[in-house]
Amino acid sequence: MRRLVLAVMVVAMFAALLFGQSSFPPDTTVHEVVEMLGILMIFLGVVGRLWCTLYIGGRKSDEVVTGGPYSMTRNPLYVFSTLAAAGVGAQMGSIVATIGFALLCAGAFHVVIRREERYLASEFGAEYQNYLARVPRFWPNPSLYREGDTGSFRPKLLLNTLLDGLVFLVALPVFELIDHAQITGALPVLFRLP
Repeated sequence: MRRLVLAVMVVAMFAALLFGQSSFPPDTTVHEVVEMLGILMIFLGVVGRLWCTLYIGGRKSDEVVTGGPYSMTRNPLYVFSTLAAAGVGAQMGSIVATIGFALLCAGAFHVVIRREERYLASEFGAEYQNYLARVPRFWPNPSLYREGDTGSFRPKLLLNTLLDGLVFLVALPVFELIDHAQITGALPVLFRLP
């Protein structure tokens, strides 16, 4: 379900932005700074997702994982995916696209999170209810951080997470190609975003 939601979001965002352009021209400082911050957000998102997998990988159906990134937020994989999605939006050089991608991603994950919480509450009972009471659903609270056991390491799960995260990196060359196609007139620009 998570992969399907992510794939649908990526396709929808890509289709919408195929014909949009930043209101900041490509060679301006603002455009370049937004793109560079986006690259940083993408890499932090991918690395963060890998960090989460080191803790949750292979254990998420067996126990309530409460250490590492899961001590600060109940859904760190979704937080880091949202950060990476914002980075994808930033590749357009637009602040509005950056925020829009993040909000769209967080909104889609909200639906998935609610469903997962119902399942986990029924599966783990009081243990999960205690976790719900002390750890925020989405926005991380770094003051809650505590190291935890990573359990057994499963390289295949880490590889799958890395491959999922690399989808975000595809935005880098794709948006450069879109910029080029728009500048040369091969793609029409139907709207501009600040």
